[in-house]
Amino acid sequence: MSQTPVMTTGANGQARTAPSAAVVVEAPDAEVLARARRQTFSVAYKLRILTEADQSSQPGQIGSLLRREGLYSSHLTNWRRQRERGELGRKQRTQPGADPMVKEVAQLRQENARLQARLERAETIIEVQKKLSVLLGLPCEAVSKADSR
Repeated sequence: MSQTPVMTTGANGQARTAPSAAVVVEAPDAEVLARARRQTFSVAYKLRILTEADQSSQPGQIGSLLRREGLYSSHLTNWRRQRERGELGRKQRTQPGADPMVKEVAQLRQENARLQARLERAETIIEVQKKLSVLLGLPCEAVSKADSR
């Protein structure tokens, strides 16, 4: 630590230099990251680690490989399964609602439900109109067409 003079303000408002024995201490950086990011591995990295793990013949070599690379044994297990299925390079997780087809299907279902309710109301109104027309004895084409069925 270096000792630097500190500028302070005196009682009368004038700037003065404090004795050189004072030490300036900086506050630690208090910035916090908004969100932790998931660790991602490239396909080439995964294949290199799998090759090293497959070539290990001595007991403890896989454990030292995992410690050196900061990996878990579950990484190897998952990557081996993906390699066997041919899915090693494919993206597995997606954000909910990230797929535009899912969003579109949800909108279409909502619109379909709204239109179904509207259709039921319209059919009810038509039925009431038919019955009222019959009660009042008014000629109606819809009544005669409905009776002819």
